[in-house]
Amino acid sequence: QVQLAESGGGSVQAGGSLTLSCEVTGVIYSVYCIGWFRQAPGRKREGVAGLFVAGNYPYTYYSRSVENRFAISLNKDQNAVSLRMDRLKPEDTATYYCASSPEAGCGAWENYNYWGQGTQVTVSA
Repeated sequence: QVQLAESGGGSVQAGGSLTLSCEVTGVIYSVYCIGWFRQAPGRKREGVAGLFVAGNYPYTYYSRSVENRFAISLNKDQNAVSLRMDRLKPEDTATYYCASSPEAGCGAWENYNYWGQGTQVTVSA
């Protein structure tokens, strides 16, 4: 079992920044990737960023909608993964979830099988 807990959501004006954090506990050695997803009302859940955490050479994966604006990173000391979000847009408004995957393909969103409860991000125009 892997437990994930998000924090850091909030409200911000367009063009602003927020940083989300995902604390990971439990059977951490089984985790290969940590990913961030989002879901806006009436829309499908979307994978936005993934980070390979199981080796010494972490690699990242971003969806086109957030590439060059969002940055995912690992804080090994705190067993946490952050998502720095810059130049936020109203269309980034959603509930953001972190999740873990036991597979190495961090952009394969269907592999993520443990989820946090989510944190709300609201971007006003």
